[in-house]
Amino acid sequence: MRRLVPALLLLAVLGACWRKAQSPEPPPSTPKEAPGQSAPERPQDTTAPGAVLFISADLRGYLGPCGCSENMRGGIARAAFQVREAGKGTLPVLYVDGGESLFGSPTLKPEQVPQEERKARALAEVFKDMGLAVRAVSELDNVRGATFRQGLGLPELPTGGVKVLAAGAREVGVVSASDAAGLQRGDAQARAQGAAFVVGLFQGTLPEAQNAVASAGPGVDLVVATHTASEFDGEQNTLTRGAVPVVGLQSKGRSLLRVDLAYGATPGRFTPQRSGQEAEKEVASIERRMALLDTEINLPGVDPQLKALKQQKRAELVERRQALLTAPVATGGDTDTFTVRFVPLESTLPSDPAAEAVVKAYDADVGKMNLEWAREHGQDCPAPAKGEAAFVGNASCAECHEESFPVWKATKHHQSWKTLEEVGKQYHLNCTGCHVTGWERPGGVCRLDKTAGRESVGCESCHGPGSRHAEDPSPNNIVARPGEAVCVTCHNRENSPHFDFATYLPRVLGPGHGASREVK
Repeated sequence: MRRLVPALLLLAVLGACWRKAQSPEPPPSTPKEAPGQSAPERPQDTTAPGAVLFISADLRGYLGPCGCSENMRGGIARAAFQVREAGKGTLPVLYVDGGESLFGSPTLKPEQVPQEERKARALAEVFKDMGLAVRAVSELDNVRGATFRQGLGLPELPTGGVKVLAAGAREVGVVSASDAAGLQRGDAQARAQGAAFVVGLFQGTLPEAQNAVASAGPGVDLVVATHTASEFDGEQNTLTRGAVPVVGLQSKGRSLLRVDLAYGATPGRFTPQRSGQEAEKEVASIERRMALLDTEINLPGVDPQLKALKQQKRAELVERRQALLTAPVATGGDTDTFTVRFVPLESTLPSDPAAEAVVKAYDADVGKMNLEWAREHGQDCPAPAKGEAAFVGNASCAECHEESFPVWKATKHHQSWKTLEEVGKQYHLNCTGCHVTGWERPGGVCRLDKTAGRESVGCESCHGPGSRHAEDPSPNNIVARPGEAVCVTCHNRENSPHFDFATYLPRVLGPGHGASREVK
């Protein structure tokens, strides 16, 4: 028996070894992606007969639209969906950012720093997940300094820099320049490194880019203006056709530029593809119809059922236009060609789930961060100068103007703080100013932890601070009839693009609150 046991053990070991030899090795486990880490790149087909480029610029720190109006465009999660969806095709996809993206203002107040840095990190996380190939560095990217910017780990291109990227059977050059000479130098360098198609990221405004192209042939195949002169420029997508097309993108991440490259049998200079002109006409027709629907949908007091029907029709138009804007272009012709199309990121388009999760995490974090900062470091607003009025709140107004309050309570002004609470943005500094009375005004509210009693758009938001009027009621020490200039401080082109003073004013008037006022 003692001799039998070792023999059986030996047979068991030999059997196990034989089975292992006969079984294939299990595939190596795929490493799990760390949060914020880009997914592994798909091997690129070096014989692909074309490529798709997506270009963004002038995001100004926007993760998404504020949501104050219907059908607001934009959102980094919608942009990520477009890039990822195109990547499901057979052609290589490259994503490039032109800069002016990480921050929205050249300077930040101390209380804005935690929020804006957190937002820049969220943008960087989504950029990486989108497979960002390269991005230009410009002024609004440097607001927190080079060390912060470089710490985001993004592939950077300084002004004057050149990057050549593999794009199937050809290579694409990306040049960052601030004048015509810089575009010419960058083009020469890119082509010397093998680039067949060269994009110029012009560090200036659209008129400046157009002048640079007109003054001297810059050599590049396409120029994208990456700057806007002010926050409310860049409201439209613009394409100037010519020997070198010049593009101005709608700012704040509301549209992407899509460039489809088609490689011909004979490599050579790229020319614009003309076969899509009928599609362009149809897109223009759809956009005109959408603009009319937008105006009707945003009319104050529109019937809810009618509004729902118009929204449904608008969504159908968006889908039709989207199919035209993302349809593959013809490849395999005789020559190299390219097609330029704008992809507006409409509210009804889908979002990428991973990018959406990053944005939601930002939303959850930033309110807590801002509130904590206010409690630890917040400063009260300065007192008004001698002889100037202070904010006193609605309760003081009600003592003499009680008849006005039923009208006010029926307006959206009364609900404006609640609309922030419903989406968890009541402590977002981008939103607070237009949803609190007397925000950052002398004698008003300058701390997020001290908004109690000043929530929503109260009487003094339109009529001005009321302490002097409360002490000595007189039409001379209050803004009795606010004009359009007061309204557009919040109802601006971004937050309220369809605002019309004469149309909207009657919605806030009523018995005891200016109902007899004539609207011209």
